[in-house]
Amino acid sequence: MKKTKNKGFMKKGKKEPIRSLNIEEINSEHIGRVISIEGLLENVVQTSGPTLFAINDGTGTLMIKGFLAPGERAHPEIEEGDYISARVKMKEYNEAFEGEILGINELSGTEKDRVKEKMSSILRQRSKARDVEFMIKSPILDKLKEGFSKAASEIKLAVMQNRPIIVRHHNDADGYAAGYALEKAIIPLVEKQHGGGKSAWEFFTRAPCSAPFYEIDDSIRDTATSLRNVAKFSNKMPLVVIADNGSGEEDLFGIKQGRVHGMEFIVIDHHYFDEDVISAEVLAHINPFLVGEDGQKFSAGMLCSEMARFISDVENMEQIAAMSGMADRIDLMNPDAVNQYVKIAESEGYSKKLLEEIATVIDFVSAKLRFMEAREYIEIVFGEPREQQKNLVELMAPYIKNLEKKGLEMAKVGSRIEEAGQVTLQLLDVEGNFPGFGFYPKPGKVVGMLHDYIQKEKGLDSVVTVGILSSAITIRATDKAGFSVHELIKELGKKLPGAFATGGGHKNAGAITFLPNKKEEVLEIVRKFVGRK
Repeated sequence: MKKTKNKGFMKKGKKEPIRSLNIEEINSEHIGRVISIEGLLENVVQTSGPTLFAINDGTGTLMIKGFLAPGERAHPEIEEGDYISARVKMKEYNEAFEGEILGINELSGTEKDRVKEKMSSILRQRSKARDVEFMIKSPILDKLKEGFSKAASEIKLAVMQNRPIIVRHHNDADGYAAGYALEKAIIPLVEKQHGGGKSAWEFFTRAPCSAPFYEIDDSIRDTATSLRNVAKFSNKMPLVVIADNGSGEEDLFGIKQGRVHGMEFIVIDHHYFDEDVISAEVLAHINPFLVGEDGQKFSAGMLCSEMARFISDVENMEQIAAMSGMADRIDLMNPDAVNQYVKIAESEGYSKKLLEEIATVIDFVSAKLRFMEAREYIEIVFGEPREQQKNLVELMAPYIKNLEKKGLEMAKVGSRIEEAGQVTLQLLDVEGNFPGFGFYPKPGKVVGMLHDYIQKEKGLDSVVTVGILSSAITIRATDKAGFSVHELIKELGKKLPGAFATGGGHKNAGAITFLPNKKEEVLEIVRKFVGRK
């Protein structure tokens, strides 16, 4: 039997009017008071004690409790998907607001239509991206502004619809900068939506990818976890934001697999792709290459730091953008943009030296954490709190620099130089000259340092450096070498299809994998390709 609407609440012999509130208006002053709310019942969970009902009115979500007997379903006439009106007495539990149900009934007819339209109007308005200026002046950013607004609106809408959000990012300093910038922007919205407390982390996950793209392994893990949460907690399938990965054909299968199960995707990337096969599969796709610009001129951390400000009012984005730009060597391709970020960061107390050291610590930490979420530790590394960040960097940076110095010496001893036409080809057998699993610097870092060293010490400007593993190579090249990672991948596919070579990255920096038994043949093609100039 349906409950009837309450017309008043008796208190000390007097009838006190019950105030109808939007959920976002609820604050600590309402604890102990009776209020009226109306909205969509999105979730019902039966515990060993009370029955929990999650109500969304478009401005936020409130958990309300009904109790008949331990483990017995309260208000069985009310089901998920109903539009309801309820009288509740406000309480606080685990640092979040909740309501004790005094009366609840399902809405129908014109009342239901009125609430649906009200919620729709609220969601349209609240999900609009913030109208903000970019932190720096850049024609590239201007071209991407529409994409930023679209992606920010979709992220905000997902929060308001109580959809979990998963941020997946590359496992390096730039990837962490991108992922953390988004986390800083999204978490306050989730906290507001769900009334604070620890519940925000039930609706948000940030985790590094196990490869430089959103591979099927990560996609299946995300899907399996989400389907479990749907079954156990009646969660919705998530919105997945892929940062510093996602634009290539290698990402397509993982994205499509997730979509089969109801997941949606946003991609924020700066890596090259031959053909845009991603935009048609995602809600929003941001990449400088999509607007005719070079993705090497903006790091993912720079893009996501700008993107974060379209989502919510966040601080300390300048130092994240500056650090990621320096870490990803964007200063070589777009010094003006990086210098603008650095100048702003310096005004906030971040010297260029400190930014470089923070990038070093993040790169080291990412190698040790591998694929852990570790959000509390990452918060400290990114400056929350600033004093602890400073102490951590002062402790770790010298230690890491010594490891890098040792790694470079190992690389110098183990490298060999060949002349390939007009290009100097520098080869390094990584596995034969370095300790095994867990060694720092990582192969890509070692190759980068060795590549910089030969240019500086020998005055060479036409260089390709190749780090060799049993089933992969990692590459760095100078502009004057006339090299292209993407053209090399095509060449390998044409000349040695049996190697099943795949890979990606930027024009002058990337990685390629292949079958181990084809390593020597792959290297011979690399030599010929480099020497074509």
